Amino acid sequence: MIPFTLESPGSFAGHVRGLIQHSEKPGPRPTVVICHGFKGFMEWGFFPPLAELLAARGLTVIRFNFSGSGMAPGDELVGDLDAFKRNTFSLERDETLRVLNAAEALAPGRVDPDRLAVIGHSRGGGAALLASAAEGRADRLRAVVTWSAVATFDRYGLDVRDVWRRDGAIPLRNGRTGQELELGVELLDDVEQNREALDLEAAASRRKAPWLIVHGDADETVPVAEAERLHAHATGETALELVEGGSHTFGAKHPFVGPTRELIHAMNATQRWLRRHLA
Repeated sequence: MIPFTLESPGSFAGHVRGLIQHSEKPGPRPTVVICHGFKGFMEWGFFPPLAELLAARGLTVIRFNFSGSGMAPGDELVGDLDAFKRNTFSLERDETLRVLNAAEALAPGRVDPDRLAVIGHSRGGGAALLASAAEGRADRLRAVVTWSAVATFDRYGLDVRDVWRRDGAIPLRNGRTGQELELGVELLDDVEQNREALDLEAAASRRKAPWLIVHGDADETVPVAEAERLHAHATGETALELVEGGSHTFGAKHPFVGPTRELIHAMNATQRWLRRHLA
C-alpha cells in the first residue's frame, strides 16, 4: 500500500490522507476511489477487505479519510476535534473531487483516467453522488456505486436547529468509541445556504455514469426508502440492489472479524458492476 497526502480545498488548513492499493498486473488499471461515511474512516470495518478484493480483481484502489473526519491513518479516535466540528457536506464533495482529479498523479503508471469509478458509503455515498454529477467530472466517470447512501443531507428538525444556532454547536457521542464530539454551526449553514448544490435527488438525475445503489432492506440508520427515492430520481443506467436482512453496515463491525452473508452480497454486486463498466 502506498500512502498519500493532499491539501484540502477547504477554507481552513486541512489534509486528505489516504492509501493506494494496486493490482499485480502492470500498467494503468481501472481505478476506484472509496469514500467513507459519517464517523467513519478509511480503515473502518469493511473498507480494507473491500479494497483488497477490488485490487485482487485488477483494479487500482484509492481510499482516504476526509479531513473533517479528524482522523489520521491508523487512528481509532478523532484526533482533530476542531476539524470534525467544522466539517461540511460541501467540503466532503470537494475533497472527493480533489482525490478523483489527482488520481493519476497519485499513482503514476497505475491509473487509467478513462476508467475511473467512485464508491461511497452512507454520507460518503452522498459525497460520491455529488462528485459524480459535478461539472467537469460527470462526463469522465465510468461507474458509481453507493452503499447505504443518504438521499438528503437535511436531517435535522427545527427544535435541534434552534439549539444548534443558540449554542454554536451540538454535542455528539460516538457510539463505537464513547468519544464526545461536536458538530459546529458550519454544517447547519452549509445545509441551509447550499440547498441546491447539495440536492442529492437532483444530482441523481444529473449524473451520467452507470450507478449501482446497494442498500440493506433492514437498514436502521438510513431507511431503505431513501434508496428508493434516489433510484426514482435517477436517469440513465441505474440499478437498485436490495440486500435482504442487510443493516446499515451489512452486518460488519469494527474491528473487522470477517464477512457476513449480507456483506458478501454487497461486495459481489459491487465487483460485478465495476468489472462490467470498467472493462
